[in-house]
Amino acid sequence: MSMSNRRRTLSRRRFLALGAAGLTAAGLADVLWIEPRGARIEELAQTTGQSGRPVRLVQISDLHLEKFNGYFRKIAGLVAGLTPDLIVVTGDCLEEERNIRAVLDFLRQLKAPHGVYAVQGNWEYWSRLEGENLRRHFHGVGVRLLINERADLEIGGQKLSLLGLDYPSSSDQLRGLQEQADPARFNLLLSHVPAFGHENLGRHIGLILSGHTHGGQVRLPLLPPLYLPRFSGRFVSGLYRVGPYNTPLYVNRGIGTSVLPVRLACRPEITVITLNGVRGEG
Repeated sequence: MSMSNRRRTLSRRRFLALGAAGLTAAGLADVLWIEPRGARIEELAQTTGQSGRPVRLVQISDLHLEKFNGYFRKIAGLVAGLTPDLIVVTGDCLEEERNIRAVLDFLRQLKAPHGVYAVQGNWEYWSRLEGENLRRHFHGVGVRLLINERADLEIGGQKLSLLGLDYPSSSDQLRGLQEQADPARFNLLLSHVPAFGHENLGRHIGLILSGHTHGGQVRLPLLPPLYLPRFSGRFVSGLYRVGPYNTPLYVNRGIGTSVLPVRLACRPEITVITLNGVRGEG
């Protein structure tokens, strides 16, 4: 082989090696940095049967927040820019008790004229910071924690109720909570986990909002999620119909990451739910 041909061969090999290294680095950057911080805004519309103007509700979930850093400041800014009437947080705000201050710093940034409401997830219990203790912490930054209880609101003429189902969501808890549901109101059930006793759902639950799954967090083309946590069931992300009355269930992909700080083909999510009354804008 001539010297010039040998140089061309070496150049091609070096080019391919550098290209492979570049693709690997780009892939790592994507799963470790770009996707975990690339939150997308998803939208859902639901008719309530109530009279009044549309209500704008923002759902966030699964923060798994360790530090109130630039990413979570960005999330708070995005939520504020959506001008919600109401904000709900569907669990797993923290993984360790020592992170509560950072979580409160974030929650303090969330503002909506009709309040911020939350339910607990499995990580609140695993961190051993749950129940009345966590309720007091949240209350201090203007967030109401619902533990198997109901909160009533009237927004733009629409009468709404939030029903906060606690983790783990037993059939007895669900039955007890549904006994609080007022058929004259539009009832939104907040449950951290999407898989619970759907067969026990009554006709007066209008919409269920949940999280927990992270959307699978790592998704490969044409394949089911590599891993879903317990109590995910068949639910991954997006809108489903469940129970004897085909109740809509929406599963949020979450803001943070769990176990590994990676995401692939599964961006974090902020959900905007428009609750349309029968009179629309009127």
